[in-house]
Amino acid sequence: MSEICRFLGVVITMHYNDHSPPHFHARYGPDKCSVAIATTEVLEGRLPPRVYGLVAEWAARHRLELRDNWERARRQECLRSIAPLE
Repeated sequence: MSEICRFLGVVITMHYNDHSPPHFHARYGPDKCSVAIATTEVLEGRLPPRVYGLVAEWAARHRLELRDNWERARRQECLRSIAPLE
């Protein structure tokens, strides 16, 4: 697992050799979920609604960078950090 971003108490990670569809993981305190890159749909788990809204906004702004990191992870390459939500 590799951390790619951290903002407002949210930690965003990606896992190497993870299953499809392309997604990332978000953790906020004890809550965590996996989020589809293409749609920002929660695939598994949950976050508080306000926090999920921030994560979805961040993901929409950085969709291309998330897709690039997904491909990098599939090739076992180092993942790039992505700017936090401001």
